[in-house]
Order: sequence, then structure tokens, then C-alpha cells
Amino acid sequence: MKKRLLIATGGGDCPGLNAVIRAIVKRAYQEQNWEVLGSIDAFNGLLSDPIRVVDLNLETVAGIHVKGGTIIGTTNKGGPFSWPVQQADGSWTTKDRSQEMLQTLKELKISAVVNIGGDGSQRISQRLYEMGCPIIGVPKTIDNDLSETDFTFGFQTAVDAATDAVDKLVSTAASHHRLLILEVMGRYAGWIALHAAIAGGAEVCLIPEIPYDIHKVKEAIDRRLASGKKFANLVIAEGAKPKDGEMTYVESETPGAMKIKLGGAAFKLSRELKEVGVEMEIRETILGHLQRGGRPNAFDRVLATSMGVKAFDMVLNQEWGHMVSYRHPNMVSVPIKNAVRKYNLIDVDSDLVRTARGVGISLGD
Repeated sequence: MKKRLLIATGGGDCPGLNAVIRAIVKRAYQEQNWEVLGSIDAFNGLLSDPIRVVDLNLETVAGIHVKGGTIIGTTNKGGPFSWPVQQADGSWTTKDRSQEMLQTLKELKISAVVNIGGDGSQRISQRLYEMGCPIIGVPKTIDNDLSETDFTFGFQTAVDAATDAVDKLVSTAASHHRLLILEVMGRYAGWIALHAAIAGGAEVCLIPEIPYDIHKVKEAIDRRLASGKKFANLVIAEGAKPKDGEMTYVESETPGAMKIKLGGAAFKLSRELKEVGVEMEIRETILGHLQRGGRPNAFDRVLATSMGVKAFDMVLNQEWGHMVSYRHPNMVSVPIKNAVRKYNLIDVDSDLVRTARGVGISLGD
């Protein structure tokens, strides 16, 4: 009788998810005694009535490594520990259905689970492991904010999209003599913003790790104008915040969803710059989900494929409670609990920050 492996993709979609799925399936079929299933929309597929689980075979995964998104769907709502339930009075609460889900895994005769996701998804992985679930994690996030791995797949493709946006905004800023602000994703980490600012040649880059002084930002713009340039480009991470201030966000009212939704940092910065006397015409661009959609670049295809193969090898070795980690140039196994212990934030004393400062990029401090 064949053993069964279940794959789930959770959190935001990300370039490279399909490449991981394909790699796991192709590696599993080499063993000949394994079959692979996919849970639709993260673990919600196992919690639905009827359950939504699909067969993943060589035919269903053929050629999917070049496609964005995930063929089994994903979500950052619900899940085994916070399933939304509407009460009699119409209000919503959440319910822990983890034991129920583990029972479903037993009924499906699942021998191993591979959970592909970012920080939130891997925190779920750790809790399930502590409950006895035979689970392996694969790090996925465009934000690159998971610890214990050099890179997460999807990040490099997101940087490509952000850099392309900077390149395009430079030409329109020059044509109209404007200050253009580009807001990119990243949550509490500034990896996408800083890489795109360096690659695209922005004058200012504001990241969560370095709270900005609006007067310092204005000084950088003034220096730019004094040098004879009549335009400027600024990149800001969605989680950036002023000194003695807070990140810009709204609180979600969707049951079972993340409570805080970041966004609006560019518009806030625009208002602040006008308040301190910047007279240049300002325009804001929110790159949004363009960063996480579309085809993965070659780097992320290779990285995701390597992680998928490593994940199945870890299944064979029964390395439960561990996550695939990229430690250049190799794939290794690390405890999930270590990966989610803290966010992978930019070290303000790192060479990456020194590089930005060395080419004259103001970080607002």
C-alpha cells in the first residue's frame, strides 16, 4: 500500500509555489510507493464539509513551475486554530479545530504533511508538530522575513517587480520634474524596498528597521535639487514609520483573518513632506499585489525546486518539525521553532545598509 503525503500552501500567494509542488511530486514518484495529495486553500480544505483535497500526480504538475500562484489555492483566513464561526447574535468568533483536522489526516491515512508558507504558516506548522503531526515546513514569502534561511523563494521575483517599477518611475519623474514615491510590500522588514532602491537608483529609501526623521528626508530632497536635478525618486516599505510614530495600517474585521493590514505609508509620507515645506509636485504609487503575482524568475524557480526536493528527502528521513533552509549553496534542515522565533529583519549595520549609504541613498536618519 502506498504512503500518502499531503501538501498545503498557506498565506499570501507567491511566485515559486507551483515549482515547489511540482518538485515534491516528481521526487515522490521516484520512490514509487508514495502518492501526493493537495489540500485546497491551505488547511481549510481539510476543514471544509465535504473536504476539498485533490490528487497531485505527474500529469497535474506538468509544466506548472513556470506559472505564478498555486494550483491548490491559498488563504490567510481561517485555519485549524482560528476557524471563523458566526454566533447566534450575528457576531463572529473563532474556533480551534486542530484536533478535528488531525483526525481527518488519520482518516485519509496521511503519513506526512508539507506546509509551504511564511511566518504565520510556519507558526501553524510548529503548533501542529507539537500536537504530534508529522510535518515539514518550506519557507515561502516575498518579504524574506523568515529566519534561519538565506532567502525565501518569491523574494527575488518580487524585487525584480519592484526594481522594474523604480526604473519606470524614474523616467516619468524626470519628464514631469516630480518627486515620485513608490510603496512596496515587506510587512515589518525592508528587504524588498532596500534591494529595489539600490538596484533602481532611488535617492531615498525608508524601511521599518530605521524609523525616519521627516526633516532628514527633506534635507536629502533639497540636496538633490541643489545638485541641479529637478526630480527625485523615493522607495518606502509599507511597514516604515517615522521616529516616535507608528506604522500605517487598518484593522481587519474579517473573521479569522490577520488583524493588521499594512498600507498607506506612501500617502502618509507625502502629507508629511508637504507639511515640512517640500514644494515639488509629489505623486504616489502603491505597487501592491503586482509584487507577488506572475511568473517566478529563474532564481526562484531553481530555489523553489531545490526546496521541494529537499522537503521530500526530509520526509523520507522523518525530520518532523523541521523546515527546509537555504544556506548557500546548499539546502539544509532547521527546526521550525528556530525559524519563527524572531523576524528576519535587516541588520542596520550590515553591508547592504552600508552599500545604500555608500551610493548616497538617504535612509531618513
